Amino acid sequence: MASPCLTIDLDKIEHNARSIVGLCNGHGIEVAGVTKVSCGHPGVARAMLRGGVSAIADSRLENIHRLRAAGIDTAGMLLRLPALSAVDEVVETVAISLNSELAVLAGLSAAACARGRVHDVLLMVELGDLREGIPPHDLLPFVGEVLNLPGIRLRGLGGNLACFAGVVPTEASMQQLAGLADAVEQAFGITLDRVSGINSSGLELLGAGGMPARINHARIGEAILLGRETIQRRPWPGTWQDAFVLHAEVLELKRKASVPHGERSEDAFGRRPLFEDRGEILRALLNVGREDVDINGIAPLDARLTILGASSGYLVVDATPATGGIRVGDMQAFTLNYSALLRAMTSEYVKKRPLKQSAPAAGEG
Repeated sequence: MASPCLTIDLDKIEHNARSIVGLCNGHGIEVAGVTKVSCGHPGVARAMLRGGVSAIADSRLENIHRLRAAGIDTAGMLLRLPALSAVDEVVETVAISLNSELAVLAGLSAAACARGRVHDVLLMVELGDLREGIPPHDLLPFVGEVLNLPGIRLRGLGGNLACFAGVVPTEASMQQLAGLADAVEQAFGITLDRVSGINSSGLELLGAGGMPARINHARIGEAILLGRETIQRRPWPGTWQDAFVLHAEVLELKRKASVPHGERSEDAFGRRPLFEDRGEILRALLNVGREDVDINGIAPLDARLTILGASSGYLVVDATPATGGIRVGDMQAFTLNYSALLRAMTSEYVKKRPLKQSAPAAGEG
C-alpha cells in the first residue's frame, strides 16, 4: 500500500447515528447529521440516514454538490454562513441556510425570486461563543427586516456553542434561545417551527434533563462519527469511537539513539522539539506525516508503540517494546480525534476505504 489509508466503518456510523437520534428524538429533538468532517462523504451520509437522521447538513457547498451527485437529495442544510458572492449557488443547491447578515439575506431573496423559489433560513443568534450570530438585543428589528424580503421564509432560530471559544451549552443559554423564539413569535404573529440549539456539545445537558422543551432541532456530527460528546470529549454511552481508523505502513525499522547528536536548530516546522534520553531504541518510520494528519490527534492501537514526532511525510515511532513483533511492510493502525480526522479526510494523499458488505455506489470511493 503506497499511501496511508483511512478505513470507515459504515455500520458503526449507522449504529452511532441510531443511538444519538434515539436520545434526541426521545426529547422531541430532530437531528440533522453533519458530514463536514468527512468532507461530505456519500457513504457516511447514507449511514447517518440509515441511522435515522432527518437530513444532512454540511458547511461547504462543494461537499453538498458531492452528496447531490451521489444521489443524496436530503443534503439540504448549509451550516456555514453563505457568502454574499455565492447567493445564487446557495439557492440552487440547498433548501435551507443559516444566516446572520441582512445584506446576504437580501442577496438570497433576489436569487430566490429570480428563480421563482422560496429559500428557507434559520437566523443564528449569538449566545456567548462569539462566532456567528445576531446579538440578542438586535434580533427583533432584524427579524422585521427579514420578514419583508420576498422569496425568503423564516423557519426558525439557531445558536452555536463550544466550537470557537468553548462556551458550554447550559440550561440558561438554551432558555435564552427558547425565550427569543417566543418573543419573535409574539412580536410578529408568526410560528417558528425550528429552534436549533445544540450540536454534539449539548448531549450532556440533554442527558441530564436540562434541555428546554422548545429546543427541537440539533446539528450532530462528532457524536455520531467519533462517538464522543464535545465538552470533555468523553465516549458517549452506546456508541463506537473507532468508526474511523488510520492505517500506515512501516518504511524503515532501525535501532538508533533516542537523542539527536550534533548542533541543533529549529525543525522543518519552526519548532525546537525535546527528546527524552532512553538510550538506543528501535525507531520505526511510517508513511504518514503532518501533511496527512494532525499527529497530536492520533493514537496507535498497538499499545507497545509510542509516537515520537513527525515531519511532513513521516511519522516517527518508538517500537522498542515491539522488537521482534514488527517488521518493515507491516501496517499499523491509529485512532483519530476530530482534528486528526478532519485533516486526514481533507488530505488527497490519504486513501479512504469504506467498510461495508455491499459494493460502494458511485461517488463513495
